[in-house]
Amino acid sequence: MAQKIVIGVLTSGGDAPGMNAAIRAVTRAALNKGLEVWGIYRGYQGMIEGDCKKLCSEDVSGKIQHGGTFLQSARSAEFKTVEGRSKAHDSIVKHGINSLVVIGGDGSFAGATQFAYEYPDISVIGIPGTIDNDIYGTDYTIGYDTALNTVITAVDKIRDTASSFNRIFLVEVMGREAGFIAVNSGIASGAEVIMVPERKNQIEKVRKFLKQRARKNKSSIIIVAEGLEEGSAMEIAEKIRPEFPQFDIKVSVLGYIQRGGSPSSKDRVISSLMGVAAVEALLEGQRSLMIGYKNEEIVHVPLNKTVKLHKTISDELLNVAELIGTYAPPKDPVEPKP
Repeated sequence: MAQKIVIGVLTSGGDAPGMNAAIRAVTRAALNKGLEVWGIYRGYQGMIEGDCKKLCSEDVSGKIQHGGTFLQSARSAEFKTVEGRSKAHDSIVKHGINSLVVIGGDGSFAGATQFAYEYPDISVIGIPGTIDNDIYGTDYTIGYDTALNTVITAVDKIRDTASSFNRIFLVEVMGREAGFIAVNSGIASGAEVIMVPERKNQIEKVRKFLKQRARKNKSSIIIVAEGLEEGSAMEIAEKIRPEFPQFDIKVSVLGYIQRGGSPSSKDRVISSLMGVAAVEALLEGQRSLMIGYKNEEIVHVPLNKTVKLHKTISDELLNVAELIGTYAPPKDPVEPKP
């Protein structure tokens, strides 16, 4: 007789709008399939401490429209140790949990991959939840679309005040070492310069732009990804202000507002698709994989690949950002090709 599937669902690492929708989808899909679901509070630390509760349909009612995660999240240094993972395993086994759905980013998946390797009696499925959109194997991660729209709204408002005073604003956005938020929000908000960690010596691009603007009375927006080798937006501003005293250069760090807020319709739908797919994967006997979303379809990606491989921004997108940002007319007319 096949063992009954008992699912534990947790959110780990940074919170992202849409996590609640994923928890809701996992819970209701599982219950409708006759499975038992436990919510594990405070991520891996709660898993170690046995901080969990059996979920019913009403527990996830009225949650889909809220940002953050009602299961809460936490960083767990203890889970990075062999002893910590052993405690976590023993804790969930006591509740009868034999399957785990982990909603989180690359750090969370690294922990999930190691745990799945050490404890093959637990089936582990990952759902990518991070505003950074930097997980290999999926076009979108939960929270990315909402964060992107939050940035665009903020930049539109900053541009209003920048135009009123002919100021240059350096707007710092999240993304860690990935420039997905920066490049897409920059294109969508019409930023004049977009600085991303995927390309080197970005400060020279700013200097070139400011020299072109030296005799022009016009406000500008420069999007700065937080993971630049040149430093933060504040540090970059301090470097360039003495070189361009004619400009009123301001800095706005958007920070954690990018993580909060009601999730967009896209995040709610994709989260729901992924949550249901996670339950279906467990019913099919799948293990150690991530539920991804590519080309408008759900895909299965080996969990270890999401940790080992790196997701990159396409050169095409970066080139578009360069071409439609600042414009310097050529010295000589370009003749059309015959």
